[in-house]
Amino acid sequence: MPKDTRIKICGIKTQAALQSCITYGADFIGFVFYPRSPRAIDVETLKTLSAQTPAPIQKVGLFVDADDQLIKDTAPYLDIIQLHGNETPARCAEVKTLSGKAIMKALAIKTAHDLTQISAYEPICDWLLFDAKPSDDKTSLPGGNGLSFDWTILNDQKFTKPWMLAGGLTPKNVRTAVNSLHPDAVDVSSGVEALVGEKDDQKIAAFIAAAKAQN
Repeated sequence: MPKDTRIKICGIKTQAALQSCITYGADFIGFVFYPRSPRAIDVETLKTLSAQTPAPIQKVGLFVDADDQLIKDTAPYLDIIQLHGNETPARCAEVKTLSGKAIMKALAIKTAHDLTQISAYEPICDWLLFDAKPSDDKTSLPGGNGLSFDWTILNDQKFTKPWMLAGGLTPKNVRTAVNSLHPDAVDVSSGVEALVGEKDDQKIAAFIAAAKAQN
C-alpha cells in the first residue's frame, strides 16, 4: 500500500489564499522571503498568516541565502526552514542551530549527476526537496518557475530523509507524479496560480484533490 503523499502550497501571501489551502486540505503552507520573488512577504504579514494557520498544518519559510537576522525574525512563526539557495551543508547546520527548526534543503535537479549532492545534505537536513534546475537566464528565480525535470531520474532512489517533489507540478500532472514516484510530499506554487504570484482557489482545490486521489 503506497504511503500517503502530503501537499505543500507555496507562495501564500493573502488570507484568502491561506483559507483555500486550509479548506481543501493542504499539509504545508509555504511563505516566501526572497525579495525578487513575486510571492515574497514581510515579517508582519507572516505573523498575521501564521496566527491563522491551524495545527497540524506546518508553516514553511522559503529563504535564499538569507542572513542570520531574517532567520531569527521569522523562525518563531515557522515550523520548517526551507533553504532554496546555494547554502552549503555547513550553512544548513548553522541555520538549524540558529532557528531551532527543522531544515528542508532544496536541491536543483536536471541530470542524474545532480543526485550526487544529496549525500552531503542528508545527515544534516530533516527534509529534502527536489526542484528543477533554473535556466541560465539571470532573471530566473531559484524556484517557482513552472519548470519540471525528468522525474524518472528519481526512480528506485532511496533516501534516509523524507522528500518533496517540486517543479512544474499542476493539477493535471501531479497524480502521475505521485503514482510513479510515491514522494513523501509534493510542492506547488506557480501551478495553482491564475496570474504570477496570485493563487487561484479552484486550482488549489483541484491540485489537492488530484494529489490525494491515490491516497
